[in-house]
Amino acid sequence: MKPILYVEGVNKIFGSHKEEALKLSKKGLSKNEILEKTGATCALLDVNLDVFPGETFVIIGLSGSGKSTLVRMFNRLNDPTHGKIFFKNQDLAQLNKEQLRNFRREKIAMVFQHFGLMSHRTVLRNVEYGLEIRGVGPELKKEKAMEMINLVGLTGFENSRIDQLSGGMKQRVGLARALANDPEVLLMDEPFSALDPLVKKDMQFELLKIQQKMKKTIVFITHDINEAFKLGDRVAIMKDGKVIQVDTPENMMANPADEYVTRFIEGADKTAIMSVKHVMITPTTIVFKDDGFNKVIREMRTNNVSSAYVVDEEMNFLGVVGLESAMRLKDKAATLMDLVEEVITIAPNQSVAEIIPLASQTRVPLAVVEDGKLVGIVSKASVLTLIANDVSVDHSDEELDSTLA
Repeated sequence: MKPILYVEGVNKIFGSHKEEALKLSKKGLSKNEILEKTGATCALLDVNLDVFPGETFVIIGLSGSGKSTLVRMFNRLNDPTHGKIFFKNQDLAQLNKEQLRNFRREKIAMVFQHFGLMSHRTVLRNVEYGLEIRGVGPELKKEKAMEMINLVGLTGFENSRIDQLSGGMKQRVGLARALANDPEVLLMDEPFSALDPLVKKDMQFELLKIQQKMKKTIVFITHDINEAFKLGDRVAIMKDGKVIQVDTPENMMANPADEYVTRFIEGADKTAIMSVKHVMITPTTIVFKDDGFNKVIREMRTNNVSSAYVVDEEMNFLGVVGLESAMRLKDKAATLMDLVEEVITIAPNQSVAEIIPLASQTRVPLAVVEDGKLVGIVSKASVLTLIANDVSVDHSDEELDSTLA
């Protein structure tokens, strides 16, 4: 797949002596050292990355890392000092005024942290604004705006004034307005950071639902590592104008590029990031549906367990049989399939956080099933271990148990 956005060797330097600052950066001097020697501020230094169609690409960093400067280059609110940014092989720097205007109207939209809404307009008229400046007719304009208002959960508020809305509702209006133009790329610069924690979680969930339906390309800026890992298909960590690492949340957690990345992500909720496939193990006690007493008991005894996972010849998962039930096979009072218990199964791509309630209640390790086939098991101990590695060393065993309860 070809990237929809591509950043090639981009530098952004503010102030005088830009060329001297660039030369010093190539010699390895830090952002602060360059500022001290030249008076120039290096907002971005040799940034290279790509964004693929349909992905949510999250850029994260502390204040001053360059993340907001970078995202504003995708719609040319900022222009690079050096380097190039492409949209579908089109160098954005080569767009003339009319082409740039059309690009901003039709291809790319932005959702701001502080909403950027027009207080003298209703919700409906705010959402209609982008369509209005494109010259869309009244009926189609209203139809499209109402579609987006319903999508973001504001049905019934279309005639409300902006000052009547809560912060979360205002951000929904901003999102609806951006989506109304049906852009190919959605830029979101810390859109939820001004919201209360509970409202912020609601908006994150709302965005995930909308993205599941619309499959937009989203470039999302944040300073919250849990938000980045929750929303991002891939995440770029920035420091002092440089991109330190780009990877999926799971790979970044497993293989941080350096000590800075390790420290940056150490506060992330691992249970929300890691999938079942990362904690599952290969089941050892497997029996087939036509097996008899001796085979079933031998498997349990060999693996020192009191239950076994039952499958057919193609490894399709059928259920679990316990030791007490299996004893009925001895006198041939029943077949194995008569004794199989159906159990709740989980999928490899579920997050560990999703399965914690199940893991806390199950009497046998959870069966991981994909396309009907048994591919692994997850024990309560493996979930507990992940949680233990994600909490303070001062936490007691009782606290860990209560986390699972």
